[in-house]
Amino acid sequence: SVLSVKMVFKVLAGAVIAFVMTGCSGSDTSTPAQQSESASTAATVQLLDAAGSVSFIAENSPMIIDVRTQEEFEAGYIAGATLIDISSPGFADAISTLDRSATYFVYCRSGNRSATATSAMIDLGFTKVYELDGGIVAWLAAGNDIQS
Repeated sequence: SVLSVKMVFKVLAGAVIAFVMTGCSGSDTSTPAQQSESASTAATVQLLDAAGSVSFIAENSPMIIDVRTQEEFEAGYIAGATLIDISSPGFADAISTLDRSATYFVYCRSGNRSATATSAMIDLGFTKVYELDGGIVAWLAAGNDIQS
């Protein structure tokens, strides 16, 4: 059910955050100025609307990640997308093997799962993460094509 899927996402997000936090438990010897500089340059997810996404993909050639289920992916996906199902037990392992300096464009059906996925990616040290605002629903509403 939808409720159990949401619980899986929350548990997965909590596990990723806990994993990241345990890896960052060393003492911080940086100065307050260095800490401030580091905080101000922290990576954030950039939301892109469906219209802007088309030109972004054309100009930046990001790795396109679809975080929906296999069944949803098979029903139609954005050209060039790679499926990494956020509800699968191997999701955290799959994203942890990706190049953290590469550019990524992430989407799901409506934006909920991609928000969880991109947040986990930022927590893992990814720096160029873009998310399709409104998911593939918004992509299709804007008249963009999908593959099947």
